[in-house]
Amino acid sequence: MSKKSVKHSYPEGNRPVAGQEQTWFAKGKSDSWQVLLSQVASRFDREYRGEAFALPEEVEAMPIFLESVAGTLQAKTVSPFWKIAKPQKNQRCLDIGCGVSFLIYPWRDWEAYFYGQEISSAARDALNARGPQLNSKLFKGVEWAPAHQLNYEEAQFDLCLATGFSCYYPIDYWSIVMGEVKRVLKPGGHFVFDVLNPNSPLAEDWAILETYRAGEVFLETIEDWEKMMKAAGAKVVKKQSGDLFQMYKIQYN
Repeated sequence: MSKKSVKHSYPEGNRPVAGQEQTWFAKGKSDSWQVLLSQVASRFDREYRGEAFALPEEVEAMPIFLESVAGTLQAKTVSPFWKIAKPQKNQRCLDIGCGVSFLIYPWRDWEAYFYGQEISSAARDALNARGPQLNSKLFKGVEWAPAHQLNYEEAQFDLCLATGFSCYYPIDYWSIVMGEVKRVLKPGGHFVFDVLNPNSPLAEDWAILETYRAGEVFLETIEDWEKMMKAAGAKVVKKQSGDLFQMYKIQYN
């Protein structure tokens, strides 16, 4: 089994023009972007609800699956964003694809205001139920929406985060996300996100495992990711490599 990078394109006649991206995404429930969004939402809903994934025997025999069952894989898939961009006291931070971040990371110690956004309704509901109990001042709630639709004011945030899910979408999608993040970040603010490094020894096996859980996984090159960042008007302030993901701290020009 092997998994190569797949390039998706817009359905003919539906390529968005500047300022119309959100309208275009909202329209076509049958288009390829909506399929990807639904697959990812379903994948994480099942994980947060503790539901098992039906996998072929050959996948369950892979070492990476055995690591997943043993609980040793998780540490290799987490990007510690605070090591390159620690939230500061009273900063407003938006965690896109946040999962249950506020419950497991030391947001209360950082004393930073947490805003979340998720497409997993299971994660959103769990976090909105528990977050206010932990700290009603810092926790500002989780919105249900995809990464390309940030329903926030311009220049609202000091820091934006998006880790652990870029590989489920092609670079064309992320170029739109980057534009939205730029809009909601304050001048001088930072955006931290990670990308799956296809050169990692674990990358292809992890992509196979995730394909059976979530649908498509895109093994894009690091060079293509960095070209996209530059085209989006961003400069890399810092980067850090992990077992599977390469993490970036960027700032817009």
